[in-house]
Amino acid sequence: MLFIWILNGRKIKNLIFIVVAAFFAALVAFVQNEEITVFSTNDGPRALSKVETNKKQVALTFDIGWGDDRLDPILNYLEKNKIRATFFITGEWAERHKEVVEEMKKKGFEIDSHGYRHEAYTALKSNEITRDIQLAASAIEKASGSKPEFIRPPEGKINSSVLKTASDTGEQVVLWSVNPQDWKNSNYKSIANDVIEQSEKGGIIRLHGSDSATQTYKALPIIINKLKDKHYSFVTLKELVSDSTTKIKNIQ
Repeated sequence: MLFIWILNGRKIKNLIFIVVAAFFAALVAFVQNEEITVFSTNDGPRALSKVETNKKQVALTFDIGWGDDRLDPILNYLEKNKIRATFFITGEWAERHKEVVEEMKKKGFEIDSHGYRHEAYTALKSNEITRDIQLAASAIEKASGSKPEFIRPPEGKINSSVLKTASDTGEQVVLWSVNPQDWKNSNYKSIANDVIEQSEKGGIIRLHGSDSATQTYKALPIIINKLKDKHYSFVTLKELVSDSTTKIKNIQ
């Protein structure tokens, strides 16, 4: 009887060991998968254009490379209406507008990278891309107090080399799912309508805050109000990614 009890006890211990080991293995796999879904797939790094989420929320993003005249009314409207947004700024712009960047950060806006010189990465060598990303990250960190986690390559131009190089620097390439091409300065109502029609759960909206985009600030109130009427909420890119279930949509 004693022998049987000892034998059963050993079996129980072994079973407990197996269960605990399986639990930790599953936990490690889960954590690794969470990292992989953000930064890469089995085929390598991919650009983020949209996330899968059950929540009716979108990320409102703005690219900025020069000027600040058009930016002021955008920032004022967003702050007044308590709208969360993400700004992709160039390193050169951050250096020239340090006080503006500090104020944007203080108001709770997310600051990420749009490269340093706004030169298309697809025309650069890998080491040149790396240097540009690092220069931008340094300039943005000095201005905002934190390093960017995401990068929207200048002009949105990417290829496999750009994706791998950006991934090696630790930054996730981000594009968009909604692009009204507001920089072409079509009628502000057309810009707003394009955004409203294309927006869906987990969408990433691309707009511009540079002086070249003369109609964006006029379209913004329509975009915000119409999407609110559809029960959408606005979150930063980081918040959108953290709330998502599948974090990568393959672009190329």
